[in-house]
Amino acid sequence: MSGVTPAEYVRTHREELTALALDLLAIDTSNPPGKTREIVAEIERFLEPLPVDIERFAVDPAKPNLLVRVPGDSDNTLLYNGHLDTVPFDADDWVHDPLGERVDDRVYGRGATDMKGAVASMLFTVRAFAATDTDPPVDLLFAFVSDEEVGGDPGLPALLEAGRLDADACVIGEPTCEGGRHSVTVADRGSIWLTLEASGEGAHGSRPVLGVNAVDRLYDAVETLRERFGTERLEIDPDVLPIVDESVEYYAPSMGEATARELFRYPSINLGVLEGGDAINSVPQSARAEVDVRLTAGVDTADVLARIRECVADCEGITIADVSWSVGTTEAPDSPLVEAVASTAEAVTGDRVFRRSATGGGDAKKLRNAGIRTVEFALGTDTVHAPDEHVPLDALVDNAVVYARLPTTWRSRTDQ
Repeated sequence: MSGVTPAEYVRTHREELTALALDLLAIDTSNPPGKTREIVAEIERFLEPLPVDIERFAVDPAKPNLLVRVPGDSDNTLLYNGHLDTVPFDADDWVHDPLGERVDDRVYGRGATDMKGAVASMLFTVRAFAATDTDPPVDLLFAFVSDEEVGGDPGLPALLEAGRLDADACVIGEPTCEGGRHSVTVADRGSIWLTLEASGEGAHGSRPVLGVNAVDRLYDAVETLRERFGTERLEIDPDVLPIVDESVEYYAPSMGEATARELFRYPSINLGVLEGGDAINSVPQSARAEVDVRLTAGVDTADVLARIRECVADCEGITIADVSWSVGTTEAPDSPLVEAVASTAEAVTGDRVFRRSATGGGDAKKLRNAGIRTVEFALGTDTVHAPDEHVPLDALVDNAVVYARLPTTWRSRTDQ
């Protein structure tokens, strides 16, 4: 299609892009169980007529991943990543079909915005380059992965372990917009997941003074953690402070400026699980809690964990049964990748694109720790994981336009 750019092709074929999104939504990939064989086969059928290299990679036959390569005009490689599984849904809670329904200018369905919509936009980007006979200015690698929603090993970790993701930079199609505000996420937070166990002394519920309540001990220990660490201002690397400031500005309209600032300036501590006791009329002699601590990127997670261990050691009858932790990661806000994604998205949408931190962490952290510069970007809605999850048709199109324009912009930034 001589003279037509990939971005122009996308805009003139929006109905086909919409149909592709609906085809992906029609396949249930709820996780658990998270089976992706059917949707991978559907993607393979879509790509089969195109002159691209396709490889199915699986360590779990029920959860294959798909790699798609589009050769370009330089040795640099830009990776696009999207996950194919979704969280489960209860159809009774939905007004619209959770397996895909178009209503006016919206597409509804589980995964519409997280993130089968963005996957459809990425796939249509592949088609747009092929249909317009355009060689991208850099090599493009697309990784459509399984098991992201539960953090399972068969997906992205398997590809990294096998060395199949040789790329210089990556864009993950996670939705990064809410309330009409657009952003590119350039950081994630560190985490400490603690399993605490408490021991006490059993007694009859009518004579609690004769026992030691393990649940009370455990709850007091969690409150001690909150008082000692939750009110302690974090020591954040100065290079991360601009990200914090922009993150606060981004989240302020939805949660208030003071709450947004507290979210990044202090640890967040959530008691997610509390178990103990056998009967209402018995003093529990054992209890268990799972506590989620989050720390802004640029904070020394190991140092915080060491002080948490000291704190728990001071709590009588409390032990740490299990712990896992991670360090927050960042991509410099002025890096070629961030500049390319933000400027391209701003040109397409006409709106400001914030450069902010995610509140949690996911595949971006895994890729950054593997040495691949990574950001997240996709236009969408704040209906992630909710009933009647949806995405506007314009967002599907604009995402594909951004993804199609991005290789040229990124190449120009890296050449500077």
